[in-house]
Amino acid sequence: MTAWEKLLSCQMYNDFDDDLFQRRVAAKKLFRAYNRTEDDQTETRQKLISELFKSVGKNVWIEPDFRCEFGKNISIGDDVYINFGCVILDCAEVSIGANTLIGPNLGIYAPNHAIDAEERIKGGCIAAPVHIGRNVWLGGDVKILGGVNIGDNAIVGTGSIVTKDIPANVIAVGNPCRVLRQITEDDRTDYLKRHEL
Repeated sequence: MTAWEKLLSCQMYNDFDDDLFQRRVAAKKLFRAYNRTEDDQTETRQKLISELFKSVGKNVWIEPDFRCEFGKNISIGDDVYINFGCVILDCAEVSIGANTLIGPNLGIYAPNHAIDAEERIKGGCIAAPVHIGRNVWLGGDVKILGGVNIGDNAIVGTGSIVTKDIPANVIAVGNPCRVLRQITEDDRTDYLKRHEL
């Protein structure tokens, strides 16, 4: 079994493997090219992220400076906005649902180095998937660790470090991130009545 196959199956893998190094180089070429584009180069941007990611929906807008590890493990739904400075270490599957808003400096960190020091210095790593539901809002400087699922419609407050699953329809904040409260009908304003969208 190759290091890439071990990585994809969430087993311990050698982070120093040459094939993984080459895959990172390929990803860097694509995201660096993307980051050099201008806002009016939408077709070029779409082509680059289609090459970089496993799958990408319609109307996805990613501000520079975007960085990822492999890209090929990232799936993004329709109508997603990713603000400046996003870093996704996609050593496992990372999925972002439709209509998600991501604040600046988001970090998604699927991998974890080995706990044992000898294994760690020899390149031992293991990763776990990250799944972000639909209609999620992640505030600025949010960090999400491997193995986390965030439910549909959830809001994660600025600066939160998400170490465990966040259910749907809640506001969660803090380090470590915890559920603050449910989102209810009381949170609805008359915005949609006043603005024809």
